[in-house]
Amino acid sequence: MTLETILPPERALFDVPGGSKKRVLEFYSTFIAQNTPSLDSQEVFSRLIGRERLGSTGIGNGVAIPHARSPHCKAPIAGFLKLAEPVDFDAIDGEPVDLVFVLLVPEEADDAHLALLAQVAGVMNDVETRSTLRKSTSQQELHERLIDAIRRQASSS
Repeated sequence: MTLETILPPERALFDVPGGSKKRVLEFYSTFIAQNTPSLDSQEVFSRLIGRERLGSTGIGNGVAIPHARSPHCKAPIAGFLKLAEPVDFDAIDGEPVDLVFVLLVPEEADDAHLALLAQVAGVMNDVETRSTLRKSTSQQELHERLIDAIRRQASSS
């Protein structure tokens, strides 16, 4: 299982309204529940917020990787949001976040799911990748650039 297989083009969201960490997570929860019949937006939101309470998923350099386990999630689901305006995400470096990679995994998450998180972190830790994603001007371009970065990272590891 790779990031590429769980991130279809329609889940790379461009110019998403920010406002606050809570609003971004609410937006994503509503979006993913509308597209995934087994998921409930309130349940997804409460799990993502619950995970944030354990410690911010803002990993620095304007990137956050909110993630959660859900009993209603049958297989891992990824989403990527390029925010219209950076928001405070309580990131470890104190910088606001504008690139958000969301990962939902089944309740019985195993090593494969940890590997997915590691893949996301590897892709998003690359300076060139972040710069390229920020320069994207459309949803399609954003998805293509993200998939290119995922493939590059996969072939180098």
